[in-house]
Amino acid sequence: MSKKKCYSLVSWNVNGIRAAERKGFVPWLETGTYDIVCLQETKVHDHNILSEQLKNPDGYTPFWHGAQEKKGYSGTVVYTKETPQNVKTDFGNSLLSQEGRVLQLEFDRFILFNIYFPNGGASDERLQYKLQFYKEFLACITELKQHTSKPIIFCGDVNTAHHEIDLARPKQNMNTSGFMQIERVWLDQFEQAGFIDTFRTLHPKKTEVYSWWDMKTRARSRNVGWRIDYFFADKKIQKDIKKATVLMEKEGSDHCPVQLDILL
Repeated sequence: MSKKKCYSLVSWNVNGIRAAERKGFVPWLETGTYDIVCLQETKVHDHNILSEQLKNPDGYTPFWHGAQEKKGYSGTVVYTKETPQNVKTDFGNSLLSQEGRVLQLEFDRFILFNIYFPNGGASDERLQYKLQFYKEFLACITELKQHTSKPIIFCGDVNTAHHEIDLARPKQNMNTSGFMQIERVWLDQFEQAGFIDTFRTLHPKKTEVYSWWDMKTRARSRNVGWRIDYFFADKKIQKDIKKATVLMEKEGSDHCPVQLDILL
């Protein structure tokens, strides 16, 4: 294999890709230096209805997974400069196949998952759906690790803040979906399965770094937020992480992008 390349990866919950387009998403994408951009919550069930700029931005090829169950809901897309060897959206009889939430792309040097994990706040039923989704995804990547020598990276809106340092008001939110112990334990299990939170690996004690803010309470202006958007990477490539950051200054959604630069 030729010498390693530094890949710049970005993950962003755009809270509607057409809304993001109106706020300058395409120029940001095309003038950025990112190799792969993963978006969640596109709110598009059929990407063919989108503008030509979103379907064919300069320098990138998009791969879509829309929620066929409901229009204007969920959905993911990956914009990539490098052509993947394989793209997967069908995981059989699994929640991973539903609601347009998961894109798996296999590249020459690594396997990438772009995931919009469910939100459990609407009802107890959706909380149970979220927990089952975590369970099925953990089983998926655990099995995959046994059958590939390529490192695995997964990113997206995890919809859970892992530790107290990851949200502004942990004590007030212990019983709020997104910071309940029954949710946070799944992030523990991802780590036990050999995956690391790349941002926290480089910045173990960095505080007041968040990726989501409640729009109704104008929490962003006060930085009362949650870090719920992550890049997790196979621990065996920990030494190859060059940069892991949260792009808090980037507006256009109630989330901001997170970035990972890694040598692969």
